[in-house]
Amino acid sequence: MIPIAKPLIGQEEIDGVMGVMKSGVIAEGPKVKEFEDSFKKYIGVDHAIAVNSGTAALHVALLAKGIGKGDEVITTPFTFIATANSILFTGAKPVFADIEAETFNIDPEDVEKKITKNTKAIIPVDLYGHPANMRAIMDIAGDYGLAVIEDACQAHGSIYQGKKIGAFDAGCFSFYPTKNMTTSEGGIITTNDRKFADTARMIKSHGSKVRYYHEMLGFNLRMTDISAAIGLAQLKKVDGYNDARIGNSIMLNKLLSGIPGIVTPVTKPDCKHVFHQYTIRVTDEAKLTRDELIVELNKAGIGNSIYYPLPVHQQPYYKEIGYAETHPISEKMSKEVLSLPVHPSVTKDEIQFIADMFKEVLT
Repeated sequence: MIPIAKPLIGQEEIDGVMGVMKSGVIAEGPKVKEFEDSFKKYIGVDHAIAVNSGTAALHVALLAKGIGKGDEVITTPFTFIATANSILFTGAKPVFADIEAETFNIDPEDVEKKITKNTKAIIPVDLYGHPANMRAIMDIAGDYGLAVIEDACQAHGSIYQGKKIGAFDAGCFSFYPTKNMTTSEGGIITTNDRKFADTARMIKSHGSKVRYYHEMLGFNLRMTDISAAIGLAQLKKVDGYNDARIGNSIMLNKLLSGIPGIVTPVTKPDCKHVFHQYTIRVTDEAKLTRDELIVELNKAGIGNSIYYPLPVHQQPYYKEIGYAETHPISEKMSKEVLSLPVHPSVTKDEIQFIADMFKEVLT
């Protein structure tokens, strides 16, 4: 079986965790601070605030931007549900703008159409590791006085026009085991805004700057030193991991090119796509439907997955709370996308095997 994803844990991570365990400081401590310092340098920002998940990063960032009841936040419906749920957690309303078919990322033109007097922020998602159109999004945000909170949970090391993703306003990353780098579970917020960073630090730690003195309502969303130790080892490897993903994706793009009904992923100019997922489209022109192709992939032992089979606005809970609009491109993409293995553990021979299987069943 060629798995769709595989966490890569080496001796460096094991040694780091054992060092923390022996130190006796296993909750948030010096390793978290070291990881924050290392990650902010990696992204190229002044502040990084480690938390216990990517969802927590989004939630805390929204609260630190002052988002709350009566506010609207524009985001994409073609994403993992945590993006939109984080908005609901604050009492604000998610407003969905449709996506661009080429990159699967939010369409800035549709974003601008959705702005109202209640709009306070935009959450673009760098889906599958491809940067959103940050120049257009930042221009719109500047024109309307909006905050921008990047959901960069799939985009560690991704670059847009020479600038690391996560360095534009506020960035939120996830370190779930299947991501390009992991801390087991974990997340982090990046920013150059000191006031925002200070507020985020208080929110994620019971509203406190000084222990047992609480200035605001907060949560316990801290990262542990155990997770940070894993993250420190992974951060040294992530660029190499990304290079392997990109190399595998380039090879698979070449091998799948020309197969009827298969649309391979693109990388837009001035962008570094880090291929958290390698996602093709299986269109009506293909010899097999997507479901039929999945059956063949499973038979051949080739891991695959659909990210995401149902846009957020069509999820049962969102329909229950009143979302009835349509977003045609998101809905079309959800019926066509299919992700294939290109993570660093996939070998060139396995890439060739995947391509040969596609040619066998689709041509």
